[in-house]
Amino acid sequence: MIARHLRGAAVSMVFLALSALPSAAQEFRLLMIEQVGCYVCAAFNRDIAPAYEVSPEGAFAPLVHADLRGPLPEGVTLVSRPFVTPTFILIGPDGAEVERLIGFPGEDFFWPYVNEMFDRATAAVSG
Repeated sequence: MIARHLRGAAVSMVFLALSALPSAAQEFRLLMIEQVGCYVCAAFNRDIAPAYEVSPEGAFAPLVHADLRGPLPEGVTLVSRPFVTPTFILIGPDGAEVERLIGFPGEDFFWPYVNEMFDRATAAVSG
């Protein structure tokens, strides 16, 4: 219960920080690399993705899905091709990879890690 309360406070702080960003920062995307048969991907899509999509994090960086062996979304440039599913890649306004999270560490660790990625990305945009 304490972890959920702390997460709620962290989300509120992130939402306030994100609402003050220039409009270009709103063009971030969170690319989820997945594949058929990935049970972790299926669990994420079932349990976490719906909450993410309506969260402040989802407003800042909408979730975009791509298949591990399929083409990347148009205009996306990655540092390297992912080889593990799921892999979450923060894509900047210019279409370039900013950061990545390889694997899914579970809900308790996913949210703080994603928020740290967003904090570093917004610091780079505003700094």
